[in-house]
Amino acid sequence: MDGDWQQKKINDWYHAYSNEVYKFIRYMINDHEQAKDLMQDTFLRAYEHVDSFQGGNAKSWLLKIARNTTIDFMRKKKPVQYLLNHLASTPSRALTPEQLLALNEEEKELYRAIASLKLPYREVIILRKIKELSIKESAEILGWSENKVKTNVWRAMHQLKTRLRKEGDVDESIQP
Repeated sequence: MDGDWQQKKINDWYHAYSNEVYKFIRYMINDHEQAKDLMQDTFLRAYEHVDSFQGGNAKSWLLKIARNTTIDFMRKKKPVQYLLNHLASTPSRALTPEQLLALNEEEKELYRAIASLKLPYREVIILRKIKELSIKESAEILGWSENKVKTNVWRAMHQLKTRLRKEGDVDESIQP
């Protein structure tokens, strides 16, 4: 493929989807600075492999790359230690004061509850409920069957509601 075309396509995608890619990674690892770095790595990988893009939904393709990039990062950081240091931390340690003020109390509790879920549940909630991707798109990104996505959404939402109920911050509109 033409190098100028590749660069233009990636630039267009960056402007269209970088915020969504960043937020997806941020929800996965709960680390602002690292999420920015992994977002950049995602677009570098996309540039290197743009010739393998077979058309279709560019956002789904980029989120799949973001997921794989983030999982690779987590594996390299020794997952148990990384989870202890980053995923279980409260958002107040990871957010700037300006970001913290922007979040209301309910959002902070929801953010903490999502961060405490196991990775597959966290991923499926981010894709289906936060990013509002279809079951098919989520299955493609995760490399799962559509039935597995449906099952994991139900289980993840049930676990999320249970955790929020324990903290006394359950939103009754959260349906498994």
